[in-house]
Amino acid sequence: MTKKQLGAAGLLLIATLIWGASFILMKDALDALPTFWLLAIRFCSASVLLGLIFFKRLRTLRPSDFGAGAVIGGFIFLAYVFQTFGLAHTTPGKNAFLTAVYCVMIPFIWWIMTKKRPSVMTFAAAGICMAGIGLISLDSGFSLGLGDGLTMVGGTFFAFHIVAVTKLSRDRDVLALTVLQFFFAGIYSLAGALIFEKPPTEFSLGVVLNLGYLCVFATAVALLFQNIGQKYLPPTLSSILISLESVFGAVFSFIFGYEAPDLRTVIGFVLIFAAVALAQIGSSEKSE
Repeated sequence: MTKKQLGAAGLLLIATLIWGASFILMKDALDALPTFWLLAIRFCSASVLLGLIFFKRLRTLRPSDFGAGAVIGGFIFLAYVFQTFGLAHTTPGKNAFLTAVYCVMIPFIWWIMTKKRPSVMTFAAAGICMAGIGLISLDSGFSLGLGDGLTMVGGTFFAFHIVAVTKLSRDRDVLALTVLQFFFAGIYSLAGALIFEKPPTEFSLGVVLNLGYLCVFATAVALLFQNIGQKYLPPTLSSILISLESVFGAVFSFIFGYEAPDLRTVIGFVLIFAAVALAQIGSSEKSE
């Protein structure tokens, strides 16, 4: 792995750490705000913030960049919408596990799009990663319902988002493309909010602080780091690194006393880290 790839992997890990820490804040925000309005605030705020920071880069945008931003923004919007609505009808653990279906789907999507068959180790890493997440996230009473189906649809769109970012960012300014992604995702969210939901009328201090973290760190910073990281890494390795969000979420639950670690959780951690190592070996073999 080159120094640039190591840096990219580090950015993805930081992003997953931010997302893992935001789980409780997201849940509290959803208690106060409807789904589409919450997403509209997150993506529009991130678009404005990064647009101001990278304003000079936006002057060089080409018409094709807007098309790429609309596609990537559409995938991330749909992923969050289905994941959030699914969470309302299932448990958080099953939501996290079923969202991670992208770990298994991405090698197949990438294979279809590029005609390049992933290595056997890449497929093995995806399966082992899912097993590890399942051990961490699921209880013994696993069953599928409406919320689970919605969540799996969301996981599918996360897979397409990861592949689209890898494919469309290669010959583009990834910073400007990220601004466009947030802009279009914000427009889609705002349209959904105006059509389907009533606007929120009250914001407590706690909700404002939660939104501040979600908009700045969990959206603008974390998704920017994700886009930069994916530009330099194979999509399957990127997806497995991103799936560590569920691990960090569990760690924060342990730290703040929401649950206690057990043997099954420890085994899950070991499987996920083994999957990351296998994915790296697999991607190295394909690049030789």
